[in-house]
Amino acid sequence: MTDKHPTPDGLVIVDKPSGFTSHDVVAKMRGIARTRRVGHAGTLDPMATGVLVLGVERATKLLGHLALTEKEYLGTIRLGQTTPTDDAEGEITGSVDASKVTRDAVDATVATLTGDIMQVPSKVSAIKINGVRSYKRAREGEEFEIPARPVTVSSFEVYDVREAVAEDGTPVLDLVVSVVCSSGTYIRALARDLGAGLGVGGHLTALRRTRVGPYKLDAARTLDQHQQELTVMPIADAATAAFPRWDVDTRRARLLTNGVRLEMPDTYAGAGAVAVFGPEGRFLALVEEHRGKAKSLAIFG
Repeated sequence: MTDKHPTPDGLVIVDKPSGFTSHDVVAKMRGIARTRRVGHAGTLDPMATGVLVLGVERATKLLGHLALTEKEYLGTIRLGQTTPTDDAEGEITGSVDASKVTRDAVDATVATLTGDIMQVPSKVSAIKINGVRSYKRAREGEEFEIPARPVTVSSFEVYDVREAVAEDGTPVLDLVVSVVCSSGTYIRALARDLGAGLGVGGHLTALRRTRVGPYKLDAARTLDQHQQELTVMPIADAATAAFPRWDVDTRRARLLTNGVRLEMPDTYAGAGAVAVFGPEGRFLALVEEHRGKAKSLAIFG
C-alpha cells in the first residue's frame, strides 16, 4: 500500500531544544516525516539551541554543501571559571577572581580572536584524531593534542558585561556575545581562549545559533510545531536561497542530466556550488566550475 501523502523533498529548519543532540533531532524528524531519509547540515552541541538545518528525502544531497556555509550565534561566556569541556556541560575545574578584568582588556583580547585565526578545537569535540573521535579519547582519560585549524571569525561582538558570583563564591564576569564565523569554528573554544588570554579562564554557559547560511531563526520551528504541521522548504527554494543560480535552456538541461559537462559562464568561476535550473524553474543539479566546465556535485532533475 502506497503512502497517499509522500514526504516532499526539501529542507526542514528546526529550532533545536537544549539537551538534544543533532542525531536526536534527526531521529525525531524521521518519525515526524515518516521517512528514513533525513540528515542534518552541521552539528549543534546538546547544550546549544537554535537553527539546525535538516534535509528530507532527496534534499539530503544538499546537506554536505550547506554545512560549509557561514554561521551566526548568540552566547554567554563566563570569565573566571574553566571546565574540561569548555562549556557548562563539564564540571568546574578552576576558579579565579575575574572582577578586575576591564572592558578594554576584554575588547583587546576579543580583537585577537577575530578575523582569520588558528583555533584548537575543544577536546570533547567530534574531531577525529587518527580515526578516533576526540571526545572518545578525552572520556577515556587519554593525553593527546589536537592540531590548530584555520577558521574565520567575521564578527565577535560583546554586547554586555555582567558582574556575578559563582556558586563557589568566586566573583566572575558574564559576557553576552554574538559571533559570525565560518563552518568548523567552535564557540566554546573562543570562550576558552578569551578566558585564557585574559588570565582568568573562561567557558561557554549558553549558546543559541541564529543563522546557518541564509536560513535564520525566524524560519525555524520547534519539533512540537513540526509534529503538528510539518513545514518543508521545497528543494528548489532551498537551493535558490543558498547557492548562485544558473538557468539553462531545454537542450542544456537534457545534456546536463545525461552527464555532459556543459561550458559554464565566466561569472561562476570560483563561486563554489551553483544551483542549475531548467525551463519552468525546475531544479536540476548542483555543479561547480572546473576548467570552465560544469562538474556535477549532485543531480536532482
